[in-house]
Amino acid sequence: MTDNMDQARRSWNMSRIKDRNTRPELLVRSALHRLGYRFRLHRQDLPGTPDIVLPKHKTAIFVHGCFWHRHAGCKYAYSPKTRVDFWQRKFLENVRRYERQEQELTQMGWRVHVVWECETSDAGNLIATLSRLLG
Repeated sequence: MTDNMDQARRSWNMSRIKDRNTRPELLVRSALHRLGYRFRLHRQDLPGTPDIVLPKHKTAIFVHGCFWHRHAGCKYAYSPKTRVDFWQRKFLENVRRYERQEQELTQMGWRVHVVWECETSDAGNLIATLSRLLG
């Protein structure tokens, strides 16, 4: 199967994918705010620039997209059918990088939690998950 877009159009499409203030991230932030937590966003002085940081609780939260971060067993973590070698290498590098960043944060004394994109679709479930993680 070949890509039905030329390289310039594909590059343009990929450049439109946001890495901050995504819908799942906004949902997590809203839920945390409803629970009464105060937080900081995208602290660049921490490894991996966590999406949400709760300094009072020394907790870092990453809101991971299931596709890019390879959420195991998730239907959204499918693999593209074209350029298979490229994508496998790309995904493996992503997973290794995030594991390394999580380990660095843990060694610095931070608690690290990951909220997956697919977990944000049910607001009640999301609030329960965050309460459990931070409670």
